[in-house]
Amino acid sequence: MDLKKRKVNPEDDLGFGKQPVMKSQPVINKDGSINVKRTGLPFLNTLNSYQNLITMSWTRFWLVVLSGYMVANIAFACIYVALGPDSLDGKSGNTLFDHFMDAFFFSAQTISTVGYGHISPQGMIANSVAAMESMIGLLAFALATGLLYGRFSRPTAKIKYSEKILISPYLENKRGLMFRLANVRRNILIDLEMEVLFSYNEEVNGKTERKFFPLELERRSVSILTLNWTVVHPIDDDSPIKDFSPEDFERSEVVFSVILKTFDDTFSQTVHSRTTYTYKDMVWDAKFKPTFDRDEDGRVMLHLETIDDYEMVGKIV
Repeated sequence: MDLKKRKVNPEDDLGFGKQPVMKSQPVINKDGSINVKRTGLPFLNTLNSYQNLITMSWTRFWLVVLSGYMVANIAFACIYVALGPDSLDGKSGNTLFDHFMDAFFFSAQTISTVGYGHISPQGMIANSVAAMESMIGLLAFALATGLLYGRFSRPTAKIKYSEKILISPYLENKRGLMFRLANVRRNILIDLEMEVLFSYNEEVNGKTERKFFPLELERRSVSILTLNWTVVHPIDDDSPIKDFSPEDFERSEVVFSVILKTFDDTFSQTVHSRTTYTYKDMVWDAKFKPTFDRDEDGRVMLHLETIDDYEMVGKIV
């Protein structure tokens, strides 16, 4: 596994430089996010609310929206209760809890500008609070609508990658490093370009450094992604992983970084997808099972749930 004579392209280090990987922490996470923690930024810059709200999962997004809605209504309800029982006209019940619930639902009607009219504010202070709440509600709902539209309209690639990367039979008595992917959405992806970077730790003058090598692929580009794409790196005499054993992969904390660029025909924009495989994701002497067949009419059927399926084969020499 002597790679010292091989030329390393400094443009292919993912901006990570020579920093070694420690405790199997790759630069790129499985979901494509960058595994770098930033500190020393101003609080408001670190907060970056818009970026977080646009990129977070749908579950977290709705939890944030609903939590903000509930907190705002509870806060204004407390203000109406603090103004006294005569601040709202048309309330029902005489207990403090009944007063709070009347104030809460009045707040919900005011902040959404629904205004059923059953309960109304009384006095200058209560009317001023209601007017301010309605203005805040208009701005907040406009912001939420914009965020919702931004999340739907943001072009992204929804690519499903195989969980494992295999060392499989390839051509005649050869081996290949393989993983596969498929488009989860119904949109059309064209002009796909794939790049796979192999990186590992190496001791240089008593110091651990990270080395990066772009892998040669059987096919770097695909005109259109109709079924699944099995990405293959032939392990030949020019391959940087030719002499690596499973122990070498683990000792060097090997990582394969996958970067995909493609054109989304629906949004007419270029989109990107990223993932990573570590030595823990490698399976030796295995091959992928077919992911598609045909129905009764002869139409091709792609089974996305089988994208991870593989079977073991005899030991590859």
